[in-house]
Amino acid sequence: MSKRVALDGKVAVVTGAASGIGRALAGSLARRGCRLALVDIQEEGLRETVEGLPADAVASRRVADVSDPAAVAELPAWVLADHGGVDIVVNNAGVALGGTFEKIDPTDFEWLFAINFGGVVRMTRAFLPDLKQRPEGWIVNMSSIFGLVAPPGQTAYAASKFAVRGFSESLRHELRETNVRVCVVHPGGVATSIAVNARIPKDADEQAVAEGRKTMQSVLKMPPDKAAEAIVKGIEARKPRILVGRDARFGAWLERLFPTTHWNLIEKTAMR
Repeated sequence: MSKRVALDGKVAVVTGAASGIGRALAGSLARRGCRLALVDIQEEGLRETVEGLPADAVASRRVADVSDPAAVAELPAWVLADHGGVDIVVNNAGVALGGTFEKIDPTDFEWLFAINFGGVVRMTRAFLPDLKQRPEGWIVNMSSIFGLVAPPGQTAYAASKFAVRGFSESLRHELRETNVRVCVVHPGGVATSIAVNARIPKDADEQAVAEGRKTMQSVLKMPPDKAAEAIVKGIEARKPRILVGRDARFGAWLERLFPTTHWNLIEKTAMR
């Protein structure tokens, strides 16, 4: 087995491909010769992603909701019909939900979990049999810096991203004697629209929401293209865990050193 993964000619499924990191991943993979099967709930965004790919890119797209079991169950047959197989599944689709636990509506909490975590599980279950048929298969699951550290006001989002992390690490151990590799990705502050599009509690204070979004946007600095390149290079290097950005690396280091008090240190640093 070569040290690096050669992506040219591989078939990659990418969810959440209509914008942000998902769109950037599609471009990065296409430039390396991957054939793409792109999935998102936003049809217009998907079309724009495909139109923005290199002229020689081979890509198909499908509008589907990863929280819908029936929709996910149909995806493998579509990918095999269009591309003849699948080598990489990138579970990138995700949403955000602001507000403290006591203020979040239970249905919104469940909505987020059905996408951020349930979507990862459904996609993995759907594609794992086909991945096992390839010389080497890859499952790439998108966690977050909030799958390393958990700030206040992010109970739903952080819980889902910690769940992705735990699921990925356990699955990696289960599949270690197979040809399927599992990678978990922890991006730091990437400049996407996830914070702007986050759901908020119905009775949330408008000024507090605006200030929270402004604060969140101020730390989302890394361009999606740069994040995508880091992720794809990590796949090529066969990394089981990819930390994207200095903030993610710092968060991982801080949590290891101060497992119960790291957030106090983060808050003190931010207030300077």
